[in-house]
Amino acid sequence: MQKYTGKLAVLYQGAGDIQISQALADRLAVPLYESVANDCPESFFLSWREGCLKLLDKELLKKGGLVVDIAPRNGEQRSWPAPKQDALAQALGRKTKTVVDATTGWGQDSLHIFRMGYNVQCIERSPMMAELLSDGFNRLLAADWMRALNLQPPQLLRGDAIDLLNTLEAPPDCIYLDPMFPPKRKKSALAKKSMVVLRELLGDDQDKARLFEVAFSAAGKRVVVKSPDYAEPLGGKPSESYQGKLLRYDVYLKNS
Repeated sequence: MQKYTGKLAVLYQGAGDIQISQALADRLAVPLYESVANDCPESFFLSWREGCLKLLDKELLKKGGLVVDIAPRNGEQRSWPAPKQDALAQALGRKTKTVVDATTGWGQDSLHIFRMGYNVQCIERSPMMAELLSDGFNRLLAADWMRALNLQPPQLLRGDAIDLLNTLEAPPDCIYLDPMFPPKRKKSALAKKSMVVLRELLGDDQDKARLFEVAFSAAGKRVVVKSPDYAEPLGGKPSESYQGKLLRYDVYLKNS
């Protein structure tokens, strides 16, 4: 499990029981503060605000913070199941039913896949991100439309996918990988705040080649790798490839 040294703390600002914040700090082995001093060494804080767990930047403590957003992104269908029409759906495959997202991160792709009607399991090795995801999935469970359809959110598995993929009860039809690649330029323009923060806290995925090997071994039918359009294919020449906006979905079929 990854440790956080000097970058992350939990901030309690009077919302709810302080013991819940203390338990979160204990799970992550980070300090708990009730206020932030100027000489505080940490740069980021987990705090409950507006009914959800948020990641706050020290420089922008009065701003809204980052949260696992359970609403569809711009351009995505709000119906359930959403139509399987985009490049991601094409990459996942028409006959795919079960998907494991082995690099869940902020969960936006996992939730999109879930809303298209797939059976989704999520793996996240960052304890911080797992806490944010757990909060998001609990909010999703309580959503009116989820209750009306009697749906359960994606299952969250905490730990390193390299260790967990071969322990799954059954091989999933598809394993989905979205590892962090180094940026094309040191000063890439308009990178999403959520990804900038994630890279600062966790760094790039140096073991993504090993993760691909394990995923290909553990998958039932295919591995799908999401990558920036400038990056070399992670697993060599893919069986198929689908182009999105500034990104690419490379598909590796087990029987090809």
